[in-house]
Amino acid sequence: MAGTAGSGAGGERKLFGTDGVRGVANVHPITAEMALQLGRALAWKVRSGSHRHRIVIGKDTRLSGYMLETAIAAGICSMGVDVLLCGPLPTPGIAFITQSMRADAGVVISASHNPYQDNGIKFFDRTGFKLPDDEELEIERLVLGGSATSPDFHGLRPTAELIGKAKRIEDAIGRYVVFLKSLFPRDLTLDGMTIVVDCANGAAYHTAPAVFEELGAQVIPLHVEPDGRNINDRCGAMHPEEMAARVRETGANLGIALDGDADRVIVADENGLVVDGDAIMAIVARDLLARGRLNQETVVATVMSNVGLERSMAEVGGAVVRTQVGDRYVVEEMRRSGYNFGGEQSGHLVFLDHVTTGDGVCAALNLLAVMKRTGLRLSELAGCFSPSPQAQINVVVREKRPIETLAGVRSAIADVEQLLGEDGRVLVRFSGTENKARVLVEGPDAVAIRAHAERIAEALRSELA
Repeated sequence: MAGTAGSGAGGERKLFGTDGVRGVANVHPITAEMALQLGRALAWKVRSGSHRHRIVIGKDTRLSGYMLETAIAAGICSMGVDVLLCGPLPTPGIAFITQSMRADAGVVISASHNPYQDNGIKFFDRTGFKLPDDEELEIERLVLGGSATSPDFHGLRPTAELIGKAKRIEDAIGRYVVFLKSLFPRDLTLDGMTIVVDCANGAAYHTAPAVFEELGAQVIPLHVEPDGRNINDRCGAMHPEEMAARVRETGANLGIALDGDADRVIVADENGLVVDGDAIMAIVARDLLARGRLNQETVVATVMSNVGLERSMAEVGGAVVRTQVGDRYVVEEMRRSGYNFGGEQSGHLVFLDHVTTGDGVCAALNLLAVMKRTGLRLSELAGCFSPSPQAQINVVVREKRPIETLAGVRSAIADVEQLLGEDGRVLVRFSGTENKARVLVEGPDAVAIRAHAERIAEALRSELA
């Protein structure tokens, strides 16, 4: 099996990538000026009907969050729409608050797993789902040059009592904690379990430890002291090594590592061995299938997921459907085709029966429920997933020219695909959130595929670096 892919972000898009607008904070497009205009454009789009309109804003713990939060709120209020401020709260928490408070939209200020210098802005609709590509493109058109459907956007200036107002939701964290606890089976507790919880100095530093503790676990917290600059800094889902080591040191039952906005999770078993999103999907999907709760006996994954996931599902009569990279595309396929579980190798896992986007704590709770129901340790459960060797290399690029226009890269890919034949595959794509090309080669020989990936990466460097 072999194939290649481009960025998947859409050629027309100038601001939005695969997960909102993202970049270095205070550098275009992540500036206060752009944030204000994005807030105005979102407010324009939600203004329909005679009710008083409201938009929820939340953020992670980055220093630049204060600047962007204030600017977006100002833009929204300037269009006559009210703002509900949540402060630091996980991305899925903002989706939940938006839906539960019947707000017209939600805004998350976060660059997810990126370093603190970066930041991002992403939008949710009133039902808690990320805006589809066409609606993001309409917002771009409003901000960057007007739109045929709303030519008066930049001139609209409500006055007097029509200007929007802002207020803080003081109990947003508590509301979200109660919701997450409700997702754990009522007949189960975490009594007797010790869990290492690495919050990446990010948005879940309050919520995640509280959820597991209140369900009965003894929690060993890691990286729960954000200072605006230490988010994702050698910790969390992108760097689970310390979490895994702490599991070994303490004899904990497992470790849980979240990223900066807590929409993804990576875990470690009781031996401190890291278990990624593909393995978690295999464990949970097989459990759901066995209990008759996996819609169409199918899990939705992306092109990045290991072929071992398909083998694992096939063993129990299940199937895997693949999408392009990005949890938003996983969710879109789930909604379109009626599936209820899917995710990414990186740890974005979506339980559509309960949440509308990737939720790291929700995913961890579902995994813990399988452990509790079966009485098995995580290492035993993870035995259902046997991955094929994968080599992944990120190449920093100065521009994102279409892969098909790069003769040297196309030649390298074709040569590797011929060598792999039906025993492996190649995927080359541009990141939707960073100036990087991502190379993935999968096959039976770990040494050989690493060499193949390096060959393709070098071709990319020679043409784009």
